[in-house]
Amino acid sequence: MSTSEPIGIAKGPGETAHEYTFITPDRRHLVKSGEFVYYEADVDGERRQVLGRVAHRRAVRLFPDGFLADPLASPEAVAAMVGYDRGEPELFEVTVTILGYYDHVLRDFVNPRLPPRAGHPVYIAEDALLREVLNRRRQGEVGSAHVGSLLSRPEGAVPIVLDAAAITSTHLAIIAATGAGKSYLAAVLLEELMAAHNRAAVLVIDPHAEYDTLTGLQAALGTGDYQPETRIVRPGDIKVRVSSLTVGDLRYLLPNLSEKMHYYLGRAYHIVQRRYGDKWTRGQFRVVLRSGSSGKPVTDPEADERLEDEAVDREPDEDTTVGALMWRLNGLWRPGSIFDDFESLSLGELFRPGRCTVLQLNEVDQREQQVVVATLLRRLLQARMNTEKGLTSSGAEDYLPYPAFVLIEEAHNFAPASADAITSQILKTILSEGRKFGVSVGLISQRPGRLDPDVLSQCMTQFILRIVNPIDQARVAESVESVGRDLLAELPALSKGQAIIAGTAVSTPVLCRVRRRLTPHGAEDLDAPARWQEWFASGQDSARERDLSLLLQPSGRGRSKLLKT
Repeated sequence: MSTSEPIGIAKGPGETAHEYTFITPDRRHLVKSGEFVYYEADVDGERRQVLGRVAHRRAVRLFPDGFLADPLASPEAVAAMVGYDRGEPELFEVTVTILGYYDHVLRDFVNPRLPPRAGHPVYIAEDALLREVLNRRRQGEVGSAHVGSLLSRPEGAVPIVLDAAAITSTHLAIIAATGAGKSYLAAVLLEELMAAHNRAAVLVIDPHAEYDTLTGLQAALGTGDYQPETRIVRPGDIKVRVSSLTVGDLRYLLPNLSEKMHYYLGRAYHIVQRRYGDKWTRGQFRVVLRSGSSGKPVTDPEADERLEDEAVDREPDEDTTVGALMWRLNGLWRPGSIFDDFESLSLGELFRPGRCTVLQLNEVDQREQQVVVATLLRRLLQARMNTEKGLTSSGAEDYLPYPAFVLIEEAHNFAPASADAITSQILKTILSEGRKFGVSVGLISQRPGRLDPDVLSQCMTQFILRIVNPIDQARVAESVESVGRDLLAELPALSKGQAIIAGTAVSTPVLCRVRRRLTPHGAEDLDAPARWQEWFASGQDSARERDLSLLLQPSGRGRSKLLKT
């Protein structure tokens, strides 16, 4: 879009110091909500284009109501018939939020504190100007993330290119109602992070197994010298070494313990930590728990080994409380569970530049999901701290010589507002301190009203899609400071795939049309009527009727055969 003709005439200051109003007939319907306009002003001896964003518009002159009485006759035709001529039949007063002129040295907008004088022309900002000033990065350069284009312009006219360094150092939040496109946007962002100009080390926490299709990253983004990897960690492959658990983790996994159980559990944990360090096993914990209850501490390692297997099945005579606690631990540490004496998910395998690891938790109990994520985040932060401080070296389990990014789906389950999940505290620690050590997180939630407000407020880049629920809208307004009230008013009206992007990754909040994915989308809703039709088309209804008729026969070969099968 390019025009040198003014779109309207400045009327005067608005209700606040950073607003002004102008009058326009808007013949070409260009002055949309969220659109960018500018006026020219002399600042420090230079002619500057002072950019602003359209916040509101209201009609100040319209056709008389009588001209609109017949839906088959246009108001213009009625006006011509009665000789009505008042110049422009429609006029609008538009309120603009002043952003300022763009300073290329500061790479930010500078508000001149000087609204346009009455009568000064106002212009629609040209595409070239917006491409230059809205984006902190250029498309395709190192550290860029092209996620879509400006919503008020034709698709592709003004690309929206984010600063990936800001995203991965100051954290992000993707907030939307169900079906608004948050997982789709997240995948677009992952494609940009995994592209050859970024090559990120990414872990996706996937509670619903929606990100399998990221296996197409290599085909979509691979180049001659770079082939991105996607590693899917299935629920059966998830292991948490028991010695990486804290006593808080154990108490969280064993809710509703009595005071006496809490005491025995805490005492056993501290004893096993002192005796075996960070490599204790489940059997050793059981032995310590039993020996602590009897008042006869076992210190002989050979005795420990003999008692490990016995401690699983033997009923303690000394204290029924310890017996009940042992029974609950045995249920938690059952064979085939995610907890193991020696195995754990390797940080070096989960995080590697050019690799996107998807951790599927769809078959894992919710409390265990939270403990898996909490232990991983604690280990990740500690590894990055140790590596940056030179406290570890290559080959060690806690050596991770590059930044890492963790994207968490259903974040309200890991940092709930109304409950104290085991993951909440480590998330708050990473959000406040992680940037110093190259650990960043992205949170995705369909219910911001259920997300801890302290967690949401520390995500300095926000992607906000359609939100209809008033409680969720209020939580976003409270927690996201960089989005203006005029843009937040757009939330219920956004269509699927449209988003407000604000924060450190962009120069100013923008309304964005999310680009198409390069990989297939894997989070589509099931089409129930189509599935029902497929079931009938496959002939399964006839087979079922046949089986039922055989089953209802009082005797006979068919009934016997069906019962055997």
